[in-house]
Amino acid sequence: MPPRALLPSYRRLFAAPGAAAFTLTGLLARLALSMNGVSLVVLLAERRGSYALAGSVAAAGLVTGAIGMPLLGRLVDRYGQARVTVPAALYNVLPPVALLLCVRSGAPDWTLYACWAACAATPNLGGMARARWAHLYRADPAARHRANSLEQALDELCFMTGPVLATALCTTVAPEAGLLTGATFGAAGALLFAAQRRTEPPTAARTAQDAPGSPLRVPGLRVLVLTFLATGVVFGATEITTVAYADALGHRAAAGPLLGLVAGGSCVAGLLFGLLTPRRAPGVRFLAGAAAMAAVLLLPLAAGLGGAGLGLLGVVLFAGGTATAPTMVTGMTLVQELLPGRQFNEGMAVAVSGIVVGISGGAALAGAVAEHAAPGTGYLLPAAAASLALIIALAGQRHLRVPGGSRAAGGSRALDGAEGSGAPGAPTRPDGPGGSDCLDGPGGPGGPAENAERAVSAPV
Repeated sequence: MPPRALLPSYRRLFAAPGAAAFTLTGLLARLALSMNGVSLVVLLAERRGSYALAGSVAAAGLVTGAIGMPLLGRLVDRYGQARVTVPAALYNVLPPVALLLCVRSGAPDWTLYACWAACAATPNLGGMARARWAHLYRADPAARHRANSLEQALDELCFMTGPVLATALCTTVAPEAGLLTGATFGAAGALLFAAQRRTEPPTAARTAQDAPGSPLRVPGLRVLVLTFLATGVVFGATEITTVAYADALGHRAAAGPLLGLVAGGSCVAGLLFGLLTPRRAPGVRFLAGAAAMAAVLLLPLAAGLGGAGLGLLGVVLFAGGTATAPTMVTGMTLVQELLPGRQFNEGMAVAVSGIVVGISGGAALAGAVAEHAAPGTGYLLPAAAASLALIIALAGQRHLRVPGGSRAAGGSRALDGAEGSGAPGAPTRPDGPGGSDCLDGPGGPGGPAENAERAVSAPV
């Protein structure tokens, strides 16, 4: 498809009534999430004079967030998006405000950990948006593939702009400005998103056999979570290593633009990937994406070990980001297809939690390497983590086959909770044994009608 067809192809997604509204409001809340990590670090480094304290407080929030996100996802699956998002959004204003008060009043360090750890009820807006797209286009596999690609590109856009905005606010207005703005954006975006009721997917009808078990009982999801954990290490290690490398060259301020190039490569690749018509099963595409990611991340490693300048490093980092989006898009498609609709949000949250834990571990490892090894050595970590992700995907490839087989263009999960032949707005039906419609065809991957999540977004 020629480049000039890019915008018209994505514009057609927004023909569904309400699609633009939930996308823009959700984007505002996700932008806030991408601001919080940098805002916290700058605030504590300025007011308490310790990057170590800032990093450990941020890690505490990541850990509790990884635990709380799946629990919130289960509630969304059971009660619907609006009924869970509204109270969660209002509650999430309190922890950052409490942390700011503790910082200003000189409270002990443990209070900072307690406040930031309380940020465990963050709504998973990226997954909720994906659920809405899947519900709107449950009869159009190609549109669902394009929507998943768009969502990944929007995640990357947030990661490009959020840290820059946060840094600008913290350095030009006040160190507290980033967190205050993030809390405001997060609450406003989540509440406005929840108000878009006409695009909210219905909750799936439950039967007596629908005992609330963990989605990790599905072997394919376990494979995906482990792969995403390794991918999270790629993200965390790349960020810290790039900052350390730029600092070693005497251009620490260039770290932000360099990391923006990584996200930019992923954003462009995600948009282009959405224009393609998938010809293979999603499990095969996921393996191909993981292999490509392992290959391209050898480029930053070679540049770092070779002592490349910032210009060449920027080029290879952009190239290194291009394999991320297709892998993540296909991985999220697999989550949709492997799980029943009544567990979609919890399953998505579990997958995102794996990424969050990986980011935290990758950042910690890269920090240790940066302190004890030559600049650029840290790029061994993302290269090794990408290879590990490929090994995990290869070892578990038999679990990545969509139940029910596949058709010409790659498998499709039977839809849970929606009429398979309907257009957007078609009536829904209860989710029951054997009552499903397979919708996949040459257009690409299918997915179940979903009830309500990310992305992503954790501070990836």
